[in-house]
Amino acid sequence: MSLEPQRVRAVLADDERLMREQLRARLAEAWPELDIVAEAKNGVEAVEAVAEQRPALVFLDIRMPGMTGIEAAREIAQIPATADWPGCEIVFITAYDQYAVEAFEQGVVDYVLKPAERERLALTVQRLKHRLAGRGAPSAVDLGALLQRLSAQLGGGSAGAPGALPVPQLRWIQATVGQQIQMIPVEDVLFFISDEKYTRVQTAQVEALIRKPIKELIDELDPQLFWQIHRSTLVNAKMIAGISRDLRGRQLVSVKGHPEKLEVSRSYTHLFKGM
Repeated sequence: MSLEPQRVRAVLADDERLMREQLRARLAEAWPELDIVAEAKNGVEAVEAVAEQRPALVFLDIRMPGMTGIEAAREIAQIPATADWPGCEIVFITAYDQYAVEAFEQGVVDYVLKPAERERLALTVQRLKHRLAGRGAPSAVDLGALLQRLSAQLGGGSAGAPGALPVPQLRWIQATVGQQIQMIPVEDVLFFISDEKYTRVQTAQVEALIRKPIKELIDELDPQLFWQIHRSTLVNAKMIAGISRDLRGRQLVSVKGHPEKLEVSRSYTHLFKGM
């Protein structure tokens, strides 16, 4: 007589709908017994969903509007445990590289790197199953220390404070192309241009959209690689083909692999002095 595999309840929080759908599909492959009982598009909704659903797991995107995943994790850790619910395991979803995820290796929580690769996700699933088998909630002291360290590593502290770690730099851009999510390596991006709602991500082959404003991208991209040339424009310095002037005397940047010319505002003309 075979026993039915135990179902496991989880909440999934990510501000990108298509990314939630992709991770949900990958999790269904890697862990058929996992039930996503609620989805959230920001940290506030994630906390509310955990308080209502009392899941065994919560997957939290680190970068979400309003309340970040780290802030949401702090709130979730404060939800009182009960006899039937000792708390939930936390899995952070991050687009950052190994520098940023060193803190996760303490084992208090786990992480999923974007894009969610099947092999890495399978390892996360095995770790979580092992932790759930013990069914002990994470130590509040250990979790609090980890969240403080993550907050510092991921830019939660004062940038100029002594001992503060630099904000980790993005390696991938999670962008919408039609109805698909694409993970675009930052070095492939020619330029970013923002309007009131979206930021356009332009490569030699693809034009995509993200909802992250230029002011946030400036903090997350390598300033030696991406130069701000306008309040709404960042350009990949390695992709600059030349500088010209139009009939009104404005400087225009030409980029390799794309016909569009980018206007340089007066505040940034010093970048091209002597060119």
